[in-house]
Amino acid sequence: MQDGIFFLAAGSLLPTVLAAVFGLLIGSFLNVVIHRLPIMMQRESDNYVAHESGKPLPHTERYNLVVPRSACTQCKHQIGALENVPILSYLALRGKCAACKTPISIRYPLVEALTGALSALLIWHFGSGWVGLATLVLLYLLIAMTFIDADTQLLPDDLTLPLLWIGLLLNLSGLFVPLQDAVIGAAAGYLSLWAIYWAFKLLTGKEGMGYGDFKLLAALGAWLGWKMLPIIILFSSLVGAVVGIILIVFARRGRDKPIPFGPYLAAAGLLALLYGQTILETYFGFAT
Repeated sequence: MQDGIFFLAAGSLLPTVLAAVFGLLIGSFLNVVIHRLPIMMQRESDNYVAHESGKPLPHTERYNLVVPRSACTQCKHQIGALENVPILSYLALRGKCAACKTPISIRYPLVEALTGALSALLIWHFGSGWVGLATLVLLYLLIAMTFIDADTQLLPDDLTLPLLWIGLLLNLSGLFVPLQDAVIGAAAGYLSLWAIYWAFKLLTGKEGMGYGDFKLLAALGAWLGWKMLPIIILFSSLVGAVVGIILIVFARRGRDKPIPFGPYLAAAGLLALLYGQTILETYFGFAT
């Protein structure tokens, strides 16, 4: 089975190309997840509050990742199959709705392109065996969380908790790290940011991050083990600080306006996945 077309070693061209195409398709679906999941959460919250108050439910129609069909937010034109081909449809439509010509956000093809490119990179780096396929699951969940957090400053439990449990289950057989390292990584990931959160709140009276960040770092610890946590925290903090300064200086963003930390954790997690072991070996090589 390992010699078949779908289970080839790192650096193999065919599975890399297939991963890129598959990533484009998944990227199209991730656009739906990024847009709809926060709305689904808000509708569920509204219905819960109304139910507890004895009021009629404000949202009774079905709304999930499948229903209703995707449509233009302005004219409600339903998007057909030929209008939903990753990247190509956007180019063919010149970035506008086929019916009302309302501009379509450039982010849709960018998410598709990003997902396709990173899918190809992971399969090229890890091969198309179980490790490579598992990294695609990690990637897709991280991309969805990155853009949801950027939009809403929320990291949904519907994504962080499955990512955590999948990481632990995969490491039952030591797919990435020994199970002991994964369990310690999950606990240490959560508790490290939890401790920083409370220290910051006690010193300033403000909340520096959300609980979703704790869960995301716990999930990364469950996948990559506790040894990668310092690298992830360092990378995410450095990138977050640089981006924050740029936003304040050049985009005139107020210091009190929250900056989501989830995207930086996700990016740092991918860097640790790809190059963390090399960094650790280099560091300890210099240390000795």
